[in-house]
Amino acid sequence: MSTTFQFFNPAAKVTITHGHLPHWDQANATYFITWRTADSIPREIWLRWREERDAWLLAHDINPVAKDWRFDFEMLDEAARDDFRQFARALEKELDATRYTLGDYAIMPNHVHLLVGGLPRQAMLKQVESWKKWTAIQINEALNRSGRFWQDESFDHLVRNEASFGKFRAYIAKNPVTARLKPHEFILWQRTSS
Repeated sequence: MSTTFQFFNPAAKVTITHGHLPHWDQANATYFITWRTADSIPREIWLRWREERDAWLLAHDINPVAKDWRFDFEMLDEAARDDFRQFARALEKELDATRYTLGDYAIMPNHVHLLVGGLPRQAMLKQVESWKKWTAIQINEALNRSGRFWQDESFDHLVRNEASFGKFRAYIAKNPVTARLKPHEFILWQRTSS
């Protein structure tokens, strides 16, 4: 199972930094990560994304604030619709630029737990920010709201060994049960092969 995950090596270089919490970094190690909701998404990020998207729509005679703008979008020719997909492709390109091994995860009503490996700390932090940004935009749009969604800082813990890895997998699997969530109130994904 965990052969593609590298664990903490006490003989290798470790960097410890501090935000609100201490963070350990070891190249290509596996981390257990949690992030939680907050009141709003950073306004400048949301506004920049909406501004670029809205400018494109307006240039194609589509009112971006109209409830049925997607219908007008579907009336565009395939070339224009493909051009609009540049926004999604840019995000996908950014996501694909970082290679990592995704382990188990649980998406709860107000937080996320996951295991991820194969990234140096700074790349891992950038990946987490990308996940948080994309999901915040999607959730805010689905809820017809705007503003910050996730807390700024995430909790991360360097996985030290196989036993610790197993404990984190068990914690992720049990967290929805501990929280007494119904099956439709969370998403649990468990990695079945290495």
